[in-house]
Amino acid sequence: MKCDGLLEYKCDDKTLGTGKFVGPFTFWRYKKLLPKVRSIISMGEGGTPLLKTRRLAKNAGLGNLYFKDETRNPTNSFRDRCAALLVSNTVDLGYKSVVCATNGNLGASLAAYCAKSGLTCHVVVPKNVDMGKLAQMLIYNAVIEEYGEIVDDSLKRANELAREMSWYQASAEFNPLSIEALKTIAYEVYEQMGTPDWFIVPMGSGGTIYSVWKGFKELEMKGEVNALPRMVGVQAEGCSPIVNAYMQNAQELVVQAKPSTHALAILVKNPWYGKLALKTISESRGIAISVSDSEILSAEQEIAKLEGVFAEPASAATYAAFKKLVNQRMIDKKDEVVCLITGSGLKATDILQALTKRKKTAIIGLELSTKEKILRILCERDAYGYELWKRMEKVMTRAAIYQHLNELSKNGLISSYEKEGRKYFRITKRGMKALQAVDALKLLL
Repeated sequence: MKCDGLLEYKCDDKTLGTGKFVGPFTFWRYKKLLPKVRSIISMGEGGTPLLKTRRLAKNAGLGNLYFKDETRNPTNSFRDRCAALLVSNTVDLGYKSVVCATNGNLGASLAAYCAKSGLTCHVVVPKNVDMGKLAQMLIYNAVIEEYGEIVDDSLKRANELAREMSWYQASAEFNPLSIEALKTIAYEVYEQMGTPDWFIVPMGSGGTIYSVWKGFKELEMKGEVNALPRMVGVQAEGCSPIVNAYMQNAQELVVQAKPSTHALAILVKNPWYGKLALKTISESRGIAISVSDSEILSAEQEIAKLEGVFAEPASAATYAAFKKLVNQRMIDKKDEVVCLITGSGLKATDILQALTKRKKTAIIGLELSTKEKILRILCERDAYGYELWKRMEKVMTRAAIYQHLNELSKNGLISSYEKEGRKYFRITKRGMKALQAVDALKLLL
């Protein structure tokens, strides 16, 4: 490791040589090739199916297209593998609280596994988060803080909190156990079908494509495989720093000033593992490719209609990329191709809104949710700022509560008055009408 560089676990030759796959077909079958943990926190993660597509493959004129379906994990995403290993390590080390920055899936997974283990889970999210993922975090009782426009901003805050509060740092970008957990996807695919010719992976931070490649490389070092897959990394056109670098043959990532995509799981401006992703693509003789949001939406619907798999946008991007590569004749009709389906479409709201053709914002942030909660509390009775903060279960700073109160006041939704030296807030008639409009809108969704 270099100062301020990336930490990474390395299997020594003895571990690779003697490490066996032991037990049922689950994540923990590969325990001997993972960093050692004493406490195993499991919810049945791993052992996900490898689905051979028929209708999609036939449409593409290809006989061997597979989906590695990670939606079958306990919280419906591949991040459950990370959460199992991270929370097990947290318990081993005696921490009581964990913190992570996330676009959604990791936060949902960690919240569930922390709930199972009796740990407190602190999640820092950017402004735009898929509502399904946010709902999971809330129901698992995570403490949520909104910070920044994109997850790159949230990572800075999570790092500060981990240091200031001495919480376990579980952000995938900062904890190398995440890479170790995700490499088990390669182990499973190998046991299910051998080595495919192509493996297509969505890229946000770049860690997933590197993890899968690392898994296959370790299988090669163990003498299990003689061939390795060509790795394909996929990004959205509106946020494609790794693909841009690949296309320009650049050594550094080519960052976009204002990245944007509805595939929020891969909306990362400065990919933490970007250089390793580029190295993976180069070593595997692979490809980096971008797809548009419209291509992602079309792929999402096609996967569901023809194969019965409801994939989140970032996952559907892999099939959109596959179609492009077939049209460009990069993939041969006899090739075996695996697309990684990282998470469920039930976690993302944009597909549902697109299908109903409503002119609504595709992403509903935490800000609106917080203001609605304040108004509903004030519907019951007047309250002062500190009291509201306690009623909100202290999920954000008091300063953030007062900011929301100021904005509600400016818009005429609440008013204030002094009583016994305290500033009380009450909902106005306009505020009541705003809540009625929100309730009416929910009935239409």
